[in-house]
Amino acid sequence: MLNIFLGMVGAPQVIIIAIAILLLFGGKKIPELMKGIGQGMKEFKKATKDLEKKQEKISE
Repeated sequence: MLNIFLGMVGAPQVIIIAIAILLLFGGKKIPELMKGIGQGMKEFKKATKDLEKKQEKISE
């Protein structure tokens, strides 16, 4: 029975899920969530650049 539902996920189902998330968390929480994700990505990029700089110093 579970296999039937997992095989039927398409664009309309994704839209319904997105609307359900919007209703559950509200309009104010979603921007906060996106801001947190953006900050996490910024930190990850910074850490990656720092590692690259350290590797360049080691190879010199």
